Amino acid sequence: MECSCSSLLSSNSMETIYSTQFSSFKPLFDLKSIPKLTSFKGISAKASYDTCVRKKGLSSIDEQKLGAADLVYHVNGKINPSYLTRDLRILDGFDDEYGGVIVDSERLPANPNVFASMLRFSVSHWKAKEKKGIWLKLPVEKSDLVPVAVKQGFEYHHAEKGYVMLTYWLPEGPSMLPANASHQVGVGGFVVNDKNEVLVVQEKHCAPSFVGLWKIPTGFIDESEEIYAGAVREVKEETGIDTEFLEVVAFRHVHNVAFEKSDLFFICMLKPLSTRIIVDVHEIQAAKGCVITNLGYQCMQWMPLIEFVENLSNKILCLRK
Repeated sequence: MECSCSSLLSSNSMETIYSTQFSSFKPLFDLKSIPKLTSFKGISAKASYDTCVRKKGLSSIDEQKLGAADLVYHVNGKINPSYLTRDLRILDGFDDEYGGVIVDSERLPANPNVFASMLRFSVSHWKAKEKKGIWLKLPVEKSDLVPVAVKQGFEYHHAEKGYVMLTYWLPEGPSMLPANASHQVGVGGFVVNDKNEVLVVQEKHCAPSFVGLWKIPTGFIDESEEIYAGAVREVKEETGIDTEFLEVVAFRHVHNVAFEKSDLFFICMLKPLSTRIIVDVHEIQAAKGCVITNLGYQCMQWMPLIEFVENLSNKILCLRK
């Protein structure tokens, strides 16, 4: 039984709406001419298909079930699956500098079925174009498209609060796409005043072994934040002390910390520009020289440097036993 495409698109509507872009179809099987199709909104495959090909052994073709295995056409001499329906479109996107494709996340179809058809066709088109990696960013409002992409071979790369990034490596062999960020970066502010006293705090939430430990203010740097700026900010947030960055005095590098990521930690020497301690009650249990009352915290003095060193040394010795 021959495939009739009149059930998909009428000849009149095709002639009225579309203009032909296809010119070099290479027949593969017994063919029958049909009205010429055109490009749709978006990036169109550079292909020609004036004819419909019926897959051998099928007695009928259901319009809703017509799949990539049922129809074939030539793109630059290569065979690719396609749909002779409204979903015969390439997903909008642009080339990256490494020969890959970045899909435009703002122009994705909302319907998962339409997305599945377009994604399947797009992957075939990009393979024919010998593209390398595909970057597919799916915003949270279109999270129902995630399982569709995963089912078609896309892999998770990373996720942020508002989106998930998936990738697909087209060439044979292992993926050469860069991996997700492997490190988190922390900072500590070593603040010493003109009395040779160190600004120290006790964390409100910590491991049992660190309860009661006096330490310098620490935290993680924010996205796009410089290391020295992160140290100044953390000290200000935790203690209310304004400081000026002087230098990085130490750093350490460890692995498999949080979520199996590595961790870089930098200690910055900071010069205090103020002396009044204002404790962040959400993060800090106490600050040296502060007493806890029903009314809150009352700030007093800092810890002498020699006392801080002895306190820290004793705690380290206890942890090693």
